[in-house]
Amino acid sequence: MEKTPSWKNLLVTWVLVLIFGCPPFSSALAESPQEWYRQGQLAVKKAQALNPNNCVAKNVIIMIGDGMNLPTVAAARILEGQSLGKKGEEHLLSFEKLPYVALSKTYCTNAQVTDSAAAMTAIITGVKTKDGVLSVNQNVTPHKASTVPGNELLTLFENAEKRGLATGVVTTTTVTHATPGACYAHSPDRDWECDANITDTDTDPANAAFPDIARQLIEFPYGNGLEVALGGGRAYFQPTTTPDPEYPTKFGKRKDGRDLTQEWVAKYAGGAYVWNKAQFDAIDPATTHHLLGLFEQSHMRYAKDRAKDAAGEPSLSEMTAKAIDILAKNKKGYVLMVEGGRIDHAHHENSAYHALNDTVEFAKAVQVAMEKTHCRDTLIVVTADHGHVITFTGYPTRGNPILGKVVGNDYWGEPTANLTLGTDGLPFTTLLYGNGPGYKNPRGNLTAVDTTAPTYKQQSAVPWGSDGHSGEDCPIYAGGPGAHLFHGVQEQSYIFHAIMEAMKLKYR
Repeated sequence: MEKTPSWKNLLVTWVLVLIFGCPPFSSALAESPQEWYRQGQLAVKKAQALNPNNCVAKNVIIMIGDGMNLPTVAAARILEGQSLGKKGEEHLLSFEKLPYVALSKTYCTNAQVTDSAAAMTAIITGVKTKDGVLSVNQNVTPHKASTVPGNELLTLFENAEKRGLATGVVTTTTVTHATPGACYAHSPDRDWECDANITDTDTDPANAAFPDIARQLIEFPYGNGLEVALGGGRAYFQPTTTPDPEYPTKFGKRKDGRDLTQEWVAKYAGGAYVWNKAQFDAIDPATTHHLLGLFEQSHMRYAKDRAKDAAGEPSLSEMTAKAIDILAKNKKGYVLMVEGGRIDHAHHENSAYHALNDTVEFAKAVQVAMEKTHCRDTLIVVTADHGHVITFTGYPTRGNPILGKVVGNDYWGEPTANLTLGTDGLPFTTLLYGNGPGYKNPRGNLTAVDTTAPTYKQQSAVPWGSDGHSGEDCPIYAGGPGAHLFHGVQEQSYIFHAIMEAMKLKYR
């Protein structure tokens, strides 16, 4: 019979839990039966010690891992753990240590599988809507500007600015992309990022009949405007006659002749615009009150590719830290949205390498947010807008490289000497996609292929130019005032209402 740990050992470990927040595996026991028993007891005691934090949330940080469903989280957890010399499966990403977890139902009003625009509209306004539209209700006809008036939805950002709070968006996509755009813009088409993109035949962009998303950021009418906007998308803010500062042979996309980057600086006292890492690093949060940072013409680079950018780009973690430092100067509080937006893009490309590494960087940004705030006054909500059709399978042995090919266990439960083969006699990777550009027929022999390489695309079952989103529920992780409101299975629009309650904001 296995001997259970003594009460003295349990007491000592529980004290460590209270100090450090999580029970580390004992190196002496190393996942022995006694260790699993101890871990289980400590987890129960930790759960019993949880008490709802009913303080009013002065600050809220909403962190969106775009496309980061549960398989993505599990695989990224293993990847980060293995990078630290662990087997990986026992590891936890930063946000997985938050005390409250729920699931959100991600469908929208006209589709079982949502896009980011409808999903973020639900999260930031509390109302579900149609695919492809930003912060307008389902009565709007997509791509028709004339149907927008009267159907706009008040966003959390607009509500916060009306009450004197500071607001900011941080993303690795363009700052006018669907997730950040839904925070401050109302549009019948998520792709109307600048006037040149407006395709509504009833609208004449030259006459500015309907403001594009970049214009809506600059012309944001609530409070004193967004204090922080960091990400990519320079081309949408600069005219066709202006060469890009990083790529001189490329030009802006605006046809109206306006340079919105200069309008930002002129509009705000203490305002600044930066486009490279050196300028970003030089920004002093104490003296900068409005910061616009656009670090690429389009989307920012994947986390593992940032070093290739000659002009330099700040990481998502660095942008998150700077944003918090600027916003925290407001004594009334702030609302910040941080998006790991390129997790989604990598999944679309069937690139698990970049999807998982961008998820790891996103987790680091969450860690920064947790370290720079306090649970007594700041609610942190981490979630995804939708998932992707990625899964891992094949019964790989414990600790098998998550980006590698499947090696299973033999009859005695030990790793085999050979790769696991499908019924076609060919090996396969642990991670696979349901559809996307990784499809091959025949699927090819991976024996000599380095599936951990940055350029490798995981195989998919169905040929498609881009991997599609998935319709399963997405996780919500929360900590801080009102975090206990995140429980059970909820509509995605519930996230907004829980935040409003935690902040004690009124619906007006």
